[in-house]
Amino acid sequence: MSVSQSGNRRPFNVLFLCTGNSARSIIAEAMLNDPSIGRGHFRAFSAGSHPRETVHPLAIDVLAQQQISTPDLRSKSWDELAAPNAPEMDFIFTVCDSAAREACPIWPGRPVTAHWSVPDPAAVTGSDAARQTAFLDAFLMLRRHLETFVDDTASGIAGSSRSGTTSS
Repeated sequence: MSVSQSGNRRPFNVLFLCTGNSARSIIAEAMLNDPSIGRGHFRAFSAGSHPRETVHPLAIDVLAQQQISTPDLRSKSWDELAAPNAPEMDFIFTVCDSAAREACPIWPGRPVTAHWSVPDPAAVTGSDAARQTAFLDAFLMLRRHLETFVDDTASGIAGSSRSGTTSS
């Protein structure tokens, strides 16, 4: 975890970016905020460069099927999280290829950035079953990425604690 000015560890702030902020980034935010996945070490946020007005209903459905809380999820602009009073991010992940190619705001601090290419489940057309499968596939892909990220980050926390160092 990051160390605050008072010396207490605070959860890492993690931002997930996608163009529409209606499916993949929302799913990642909800999953990492879930104690069974994020283990209380993270505070996740999501945003988009051109956010949709609402969260995709199938994103809410797949999260509910996996018993992950959804009431506070909303689609929002990345400008909201780049504002002066916004939390400082420790990690920023783009989860769609188009957002990875866009010019992003300048984020305060020195967040670690990475790109996870996750196919857009909202772009899938066809039967309800095909669309639901696309959302489940995106969920499972994001879960694998998040589990690896959480495990790697937890290993770094444990290593820092054992060596007497802290990360900022």
